[in-house]
Amino acid sequence: MNQVDPKLLEILVCPLTKSPLRYDAKAQELISEQARLAYPIRDGIPIMLVDEARSLED
Repeated sequence: MNQVDPKLLEILVCPLTKSPLRYDAKAQELISEQARLAYPIRDGIPIMLVDEARSLED
């Protein structure tokens, strides 16, 4: 499992709400609580596209 650079996590924000993101290492996702979206991390690279995000509505 690839690790995401902690410095990168500090500066990334949700592209939709510009709010901070929470890193879920187990699921390999960045969670935007405000937008209720989970952005995937593939090969250590956060995919910061709303179209690629998973909804957290459940």
